[in-house]
Amino acid sequence: MVETKLRCAGASHTGVIRQNNEDAFHMDAERGIFVVVDGIGGQAAGEEAARIAVARLRARLERQTGTAEQRLREAVAMANNEILRTARENPEWHGMACVLTAVVLENGSAVVGHVGDSRLYHMRGGEIRKITHDHSPVGEREDNHELSEAEAMRHPRRNEVFRDVGSEEHSPGDSEFVEIQRIAFEPDAALLLCSDGLSDQVPSAEIREAAERHAGDPQAAVDELIEAANRAGGKDNVTVVIVEGERFTAPALPPVRAASLFAGRPALFLYGLLLAAAAAWLSRAWWTPPPLIIQPRVLAVGNGAPFGSIAAALAQARRGDTVEVAGGEYREQVRLKNGVTLRAKVPLEAILRAPGMSAGPAVVAEGVHGARLEGFSILAEPAMPLSAGIVLTDSEVTVEGNQVAGAGVGIEIRGSASPVLSGNDIHDCTAEGVLITGPSAPWVWHNSIQRNKGAALAARDGARPALAGNVFEKNAVELPPEISMQDVRQRNFFLDAASASRRPAARGKKE
Repeated sequence: MVETKLRCAGASHTGVIRQNNEDAFHMDAERGIFVVVDGIGGQAAGEEAARIAVARLRARLERQTGTAEQRLREAVAMANNEILRTARENPEWHGMACVLTAVVLENGSAVVGHVGDSRLYHMRGGEIRKITHDHSPVGEREDNHELSEAEAMRHPRRNEVFRDVGSEEHSPGDSEFVEIQRIAFEPDAALLLCSDGLSDQVPSAEIREAAERHAGDPQAAVDELIEAANRAGGKDNVTVVIVEGERFTAPALPPVRAASLFAGRPALFLYGLLLAAAAAWLSRAWWTPPPLIIQPRVLAVGNGAPFGSIAAALAQARRGDTVEVAGGEYREQVRLKNGVTLRAKVPLEAILRAPGMSAGPAVVAEGVHGARLEGFSILAEPAMPLSAGIVLTDSEVTVEGNQVAGAGVGIEIRGSASPVLSGNDIHDCTAEGVLITGPSAPWVWHNSIQRNKGAALAARDGARPALAGNVFEKNAVELPPEISMQDVRQRNFFLDAASASRRPAARGKKE
């Protein structure tokens, strides 16, 4: 959680020449997470690499355990290995990768994780400073002052990089992989993250001027910079994210002594006043009220809270809001909503049960993106059974720190989207603990999946889960033949012989 008030904005544009956009970005002002990714590989491959990178970075960075530096190293390594695995399993995406810059804000500082030639700039007091180092032959020469900024921007080998995310396997401990820095982020400063579509077209001085000219309205600065990059040629996709501290402004102009400047020149003095008035009118954006910024809200649910049911709070929630649920039992089916976090105020003390005599799932997501479910206990009982604890259909959501017990299927993932299951306890279900059907590649990590009557985890119909750090006990694991069980054993914990792998027999799709 970031206590400093921020203003932020971001946008991405295809550019003038390219037909598709391989860039991606993410902003989370509440958690202080900002990311810019530039995909490599052409057409769908670069776009897929950028999508995977953003999803995996969010999955780890939003889980606020460990230091920011540790989280960034682990997040980039997760993204790297998932991109590499996906490329190996899809020949048409061979060679895909990305470069990226990610920032985590905490306690008046910015922790930066960086690979490649995207950039982070720090602006304060009329100055701009490039924080990241370009991991490229030309960028290295520029950083060593062998080339000027203008020479580097025109260099024919400008687009080459010698470090990327996704071309070879890495672990979080690889010291030569992710560049990590911690810098001060003052209330009167601003940060700018960008892909090389901006930095190859617009000099840093112009970047600073645009940011300062629109201080207080970062979206206007972002739009102007993207337009400037396209006007300069627009040879590449261009992505810009600006994060302003609450006191970031343009530097004050030095005072001008009008009496000495216009002494003995009354006509010139009058013309000067007229010019000053005209300039003040033309620059009225400086004195108009700042734009209205809609801040994320926390909607409270529970006894004595503004909302008596989870459904009522979700109906009023906007993207970016959090619905926080007090301890107690809630007999209602919950439907997740785009961009909304649903969390228990005290982990595992908010209990979801079947509504009435319904045997349907307790939590449902259908076509939902950017949602989170955190800290709930989902409990079934013989009198009120649940066909499943959680069902995610074509949904990119994060399910973290929940308990599911006694349901039919613990957590079911359907369709092609790739959600994240992290730190959940799934036990004593009457069928599978986790059932994945359809061509998705969910990240399943650090879950405890034990004593379920069906498989602990079953992946069918083209599913390609990434498994790491899970604990399996008294359950088999069903994986398709293309997933190496040796790798799964190395990355997870099997507590007894009953957890050994077995391959699924051919069967029809589960309805």
